[in-house]
Amino acid sequence: MPEHAPSQLQNLDRILLTEQQIKTRLQALGTEINSAYQGREITAIAIINGAVIFVADLIRHLDIPLRLDCIRVSSYRDATSAQQAPEIIDRIRLDIEGSDVLLLDDILDTGNTLAEVSKVLRSLRPASLKTCVLLDKKARRSTEFEADFVGFQIPDEFVVGYGLDFAESYRQLPCIGVLKSEHQTISPTT
Repeated sequence: MPEHAPSQLQNLDRILLTEQQIKTRLQALGTEINSAYQGREITAIAIINGAVIFVADLIRHLDIPLRLDCIRVSSYRDATSAQQAPEIIDRIRLDIEGSDVLLLDDILDTGNTLAEVSKVLRSLRPASLKTCVLLDKKARRSTEFEADFVGFQIPDEFVVGYGLDFAESYRQLPCIGVLKSEHQTISPTT
């Protein structure tokens, strides 16, 4: 692990999901997706930056043909909750018309981001559109939205690690942990 990672681990109140728990669940999630799309090619679309590690690890468990693209969305900035309506910053490049699309994100909380991106993708006329999230935080839902494939249900706590960040930090941690409240603010010098 990088030298700065141990100090970042100290900023966690507790580890919610270990590296091994994540690996085990991704293997099972891959099996679920393989079964759902058996005999078909999918177009996987990752919402980045948060989902990049999750997607990289998950697609290694898929034995179905796939194409991969990314979409970049902003809504959190440097806060622990959405500060604005989801804004698509960078669109996909692949033509998805008539394709089976699997939209992947790190966390489903309010539902606003996945609902907005799903709406945009549906306008491109895919044959089907399903969603897959690593984490589902139902307590924060403000838009009626449910993912088709879910890694873990989690409580309403601010988590980092395994791609999830606070102010672009903590993404490289191999586990997912609850960030101590005193580390959930940005100092004026940052």
